[in-house]
Amino acid sequence: MSTWEGFMATQTPAAPENKQGKSGASLAREIGLIGLLWASMGSIIGSGWLFGAQKGLYNAGPAVMISWVIGGVCILILALVHAELGAMFPLSGGSARFPHYAFGGIAGAGFGWFSWLQAVTVAPIEVSAAILYATHYKFAQGWLNPNETLTHSGLIVAVILMALLAAVNYLGVKALANTNSAVTWWKVGVPLGTILVVAVAGLLGAGNAGLHWSNFHAADGFNPYGLKGILLAIPVSGIIFAYLGFEQADQLAGESKNPKRDIPLAVIGSIILGLIIYILLQLMFLIALPSSAIGKHWCDGNPDNVSGCLPAEIAGKANPAIQHLFSAFSGPWAEIAALISLGWLATILYIDAIVSPLGTGLIYYAAGSRVSYGLARNDYFHSVFGKLTASKVPWVGVLVSFVAGCVCFLPFPSWQSLVGLITSASVLMYAGAPLSFGAFRKRLPDYERPYRLPLGEFWSPLAFIVSSLIILWSGWETAWKLGILIVIGILLIFNREMDPAHLNTRAAGWLPVYLIGIGVITYFSTFGGSPAQHVMGLWTSIIVTAAFSLVIYYWAIAVALPTETIQRMIDEVVVPEEDDLAGPAH
Repeated sequence: MSTWEGFMATQTPAAPENKQGKSGASLAREIGLIGLLWASMGSIIGSGWLFGAQKGLYNAGPAVMISWVIGGVCILILALVHAELGAMFPLSGGSARFPHYAFGGIAGAGFGWFSWLQAVTVAPIEVSAAILYATHYKFAQGWLNPNETLTHSGLIVAVILMALLAAVNYLGVKALANTNSAVTWWKVGVPLGTILVVAVAGLLGAGNAGLHWSNFHAADGFNPYGLKGILLAIPVSGIIFAYLGFEQADQLAGESKNPKRDIPLAVIGSIILGLIIYILLQLMFLIALPSSAIGKHWCDGNPDNVSGCLPAEIAGKANPAIQHLFSAFSGPWAEIAALISLGWLATILYIDAIVSPLGTGLIYYAAGSRVSYGLARNDYFHSVFGKLTASKVPWVGVLVSFVAGCVCFLPFPSWQSLVGLITSASVLMYAGAPLSFGAFRKRLPDYERPYRLPLGEFWSPLAFIVSSLIILWSGWETAWKLGILIVIGILLIFNREMDPAHLNTRAAGWLPVYLIGIGVITYFSTFGGSPAQHVMGLWTSIIVTAAFSLVIYYWAIAVALPTETIQRMIDEVVVPEEDDLAGPAH
């Protein structure tokens, strides 16, 4: 089964969980270890590799190598927790369902909303990536401002591309299902091939190619912006964004042949492979740069100026003197290939920059509409989101995903600014897993765990701290906009009459305190907006965030649903669904 077919089987509205807690139509368990690993790898390798190396370098200098390692380790810690849960409850869409079983309706609705936010923000970010690389061609050069934000014509093009993705989702995607395996091979093969070709060309000294190891100390040095620059680069340069997607193995758990063995291997293995690929990409980008493409400072020409290293009066303004610098490249990897006389590789990369992002955007576009459908079936969203076309497409969800995606272009008009939003939304979704992990370890200590995470009582709270730190590092400019989206979610979800028995208010009392608290901490931290807000220094910000996260973590574990309630939900939902998915005995 291809990744796309598995995704559609998982997300299809033909098999929802109904109000009585019974599973719907069964899905076939056909995906093996390689299929699960490929599903996660296909999601991990997206537009992040096209820009992460460039933006990381001008936000942290060569010390961004450390940022990739820290980011990979952070995601790996989260993946370890998901590995135990995925094997413990091998259900379709598992990562979005764990909090519901541990903390009840309010938590289920909240983390369901975070899951929807994550899904609908991927499509616009992938459209932004395609437009950014397309500006290499003359016909597209008027689509972006010098600071990489969309012009009026660029916004029109972005909306048209979003409409095309909506149309494909509305009409069906069978053709894509037939070609998805080839697309996945392409998505993974192109970055690996780029690493190999650039390395060989550099070793042979072909054309203008070379391996410039002295670049580690070029410009203003290896680590020009200190620890803050290293940490800031993790969310804002697309590093965490690049690693997102490991949970796809969890989402396909309901169709795994041997989920109790394969899910942990696929989840952990995909992160390790992604870490290796991204570190090699960053290394090759750095040492392949000719000296003429590096300014006096690593941030020279940085259109975003997230690190604040450029004077405010020149940040984001066109400067002909720096247009040749790597930081001004609109298609970083393709322009590197052209600089070192690998024009054929540049052509492939420009093609990849259109095919891969839009393919990923199409998949997540479908995910957003299916998530909203599921939320409607659980009475979290209005019932109109549950309406289907004759071809079983949740058309209202498709339409709302289109509108929501287009709105993202307004407050987040550039690729890098969108990265912060999706990173924060994603880690909020991921944060539910360590909390659920802790609740299940306490409430269901004897439940079968095919993969039991060693030292789980240590890794679980650490994973929750990691989630909070990533939100902190994203900064206040992202946090306040994410806060608005959360408020919108509250208005959409909790203005409906819900069965009080399913709210479980006490079990989710920590959730609003956490969301407000992490926002306040970010505002007053060194990652806040203006320097006047920076009440806390770097280490104080980190320590306060970690301490606050621990308080929330142990509070959540203490008020989790009682063992009897969790067990009843498992008996009514999880066990029947596993039986349905397994099919008749042979």
